[in-house]
Amino acid sequence: MNLDELRAALAPLIPAHAVFDGWSDDALAMAAGELGVPAARARLAFPDGQVGMIDAWFDWVDKTMLDAFPPDRIAAMKIRERIRELVLHRLSVIEPHREALRRALAILAQPHNAARAAKLGWRAADRMWRVAGDTATDFNHYSKRAILMGVYGTTTLVFLDDQSEDLAQTRAFLGRRIDDVMNFEKLKASWRGSRERLPSLSRFLGRLRYPTV
Repeated sequence: MNLDELRAALAPLIPAHAVFDGWSDDALAMAAGELGVPAARARLAFPDGQVGMIDAWFDWVDKTMLDAFPPDRIAAMKIRERIRELVLHRLSVIEPHREALRRALAILAQPHNAARAAKLGWRAADRMWRVAGDTATDFNHYSKRAILMGVYGTTTLVFLDDQSEDLAQTRAFLGRRIDDVMNFEKLKASWRGSRERLPSLSRFLGRLRYPTV
């Protein structure tokens, strides 16, 4: 394997060890041992250290989502269902390594990692919207992703402490947040339509200057 392939192969293995040893060289060495790869070579695949390992894990989670939601499966869902199921899928993949996620978020919360954390959050939201079939290129492209970042982030915090059966608390919280977003989108669409029906000052002045016969 080249280093990119090694990085991808190690990504899903590191979290099981990060649960106990944190996102450390020790966790990386144990993951490398599962592949029969020397620890020194494994470190070469992550020149950016802890954040690089976390990045690779999140990227792997994204790829499982892409595999789990082919276009024909997504097409049969309403937009609300798409977003809900995409978020829940990600959390179900992460669930066995919840403590590793907690440790990862603590690292990303450090001030010097703020830019990288924002980039990873945006990437997750962007990929979810793309899988959901979003093709917006205007301001909505950015607003949808920013809103989903907030929904996913707050839902993840609930998920970390959720001990209910089948993540019932997380599911309920996510459902409420998605309802809030959908209601906001309806309100925004209604406001946009009302604005378009308002009298236009420029059209009024134009008629004064060029009256119709």
